[in-house]
Amino acid sequence: MTASSFRLPTPPGPRRVFGRAGQALHEALLAVFRPSLVRRLLMAQLALLMLMWVIGIVHLLNQGGRAFLLLQSKQIYPTILAIADDAGSTPERRRHALDLLHSALVEDYPAAPERQPGILVTRGTQVVYRSPNAPHVLPPDAGDGLVTLRTPAQRLHTRTVAGPDGLRVTMFAPDDGWNLLRALYSDGFYVMPLLTSLPLLVLPAWLSILLAMRPWTAVAREVARRGPQDLTPLAYRDGHRELVLMVDAINGWMRRVGDSAQRERSFIADAAHELRTPLAAMLVNVEALRAATRDERERQLMTGVLSSGHRATRLVNQLLTLMRSDAAAAEPAAPLELDRLLQDRLAALEGLATARRVELVLSAEAGLRLTGQRGAMESLVDNLVENAIKYGPPGGEVRVMLRREGGQALLAVEDQGPGIPAALRERVFDRFFRDPVQREPGSGLGLSIARSVVAGHGGRILLAEAVGSGGLRVEVRLPLR
Repeated sequence: MTASSFRLPTPPGPRRVFGRAGQALHEALLAVFRPSLVRRLLMAQLALLMLMWVIGIVHLLNQGGRAFLLLQSKQIYPTILAIADDAGSTPERRRHALDLLHSALVEDYPAAPERQPGILVTRGTQVVYRSPNAPHVLPPDAGDGLVTLRTPAQRLHTRTVAGPDGLRVTMFAPDDGWNLLRALYSDGFYVMPLLTSLPLLVLPAWLSILLAMRPWTAVAREVARRGPQDLTPLAYRDGHRELVLMVDAINGWMRRVGDSAQRERSFIADAAHELRTPLAAMLVNVEALRAATRDERERQLMTGVLSSGHRATRLVNQLLTLMRSDAAAAEPAAPLELDRLLQDRLAALEGLATARRVELVLSAEAGLRLTGQRGAMESLVDNLVENAIKYGPPGGEVRVMLRREGGQALLAVEDQGPGIPAALRERVFDRFFRDPVQREPGSGLGLSIARSVVAGHGGRILLAEAVGSGGLRVEVRLPLR
């Protein structure tokens, strides 16, 4: 092996400012309009509150309209009776005083007379005073209660209060929504602050829902922290009934998935182990037969059998490696020096490279360490380098580079082979998928194993075109210690 360095692909240019702003706006809109359980609970609270208000307003329409505040006043009737019974005043002065009193009463009402309350003062059948908007009919005698009076023009509510010397005061109030508003404003002094503060109730309701959902959020965060191989039961133990049901269901599901995955891994591993012995025996026997025969056709047939047997052996070994990488989360993690690991694995692969007349070129920055499973990392390096050797041309080079980028280690493997079309660079990570035009024998598991190992160590892997040679460049980024 020789030490060398090589150029890295030029990183993509920075995104344009308006592109970032558009992305931020898009994410903000998604955050606003994305279905949210908090927003659903908040809207349910507000809808219930509004329903209660509607029921209350309907009740007020039914009760408050008939019991108009002015008709139930305890002060207005004695005041009118006192003015009308003032013996020391002339009829004109009494009428003037009552006109002023009526004007004061209707000051906050609409200008239309039919919307204003009216006053009628009688002594027996004699009309002492009639306000301009009072009807020209005498209300029925109903004691001190409320009476509904219908005229050809409108519907009125009336109340009559008797005074000394046969005086009677009758108040008229039109039965419409304005009376309700007046009642809410005047009689409901404690209601109006609630109505005006209704929009401000959204923030406290939202905060109360967030506080109430903290256990739910804790469970969601615990699930989000899990890796793809972590199927241990959730640690939630607070005892909220609804969350206990959900956590128990999730734990049961994860237990069933874990058992199923373990059975699958055990079956594949057992089958692969069982296949290795008969395959090895078959290959030894065929080798012996080929060495003993002198017939050229038989030797060709046995060579084909040996080729298929070696391919089956590689497939079995890849399956075992895949099972080990899937179970890597259960293996103890240890500090690894990446440059030493690369040197060891390239030394082990030197024989394969020599057989294919491929030169291995390593350029590694020293001192890069991560915490991981050594067996899994060896499997990652072996698969990437073996693929590069296998698909590269005889007499070519395989370049392996390791360096630090921020808090990550960048491991790149380049070959000079035909590469992989851009449209297939994601699909080749699927198990058993291979480029249809590829003629080299293989199982289609190498890159799948590599991605499984990288994901288990919290890294990323991507494929690109090698600079200058047009071959394949595999980049692996792993978080350092």
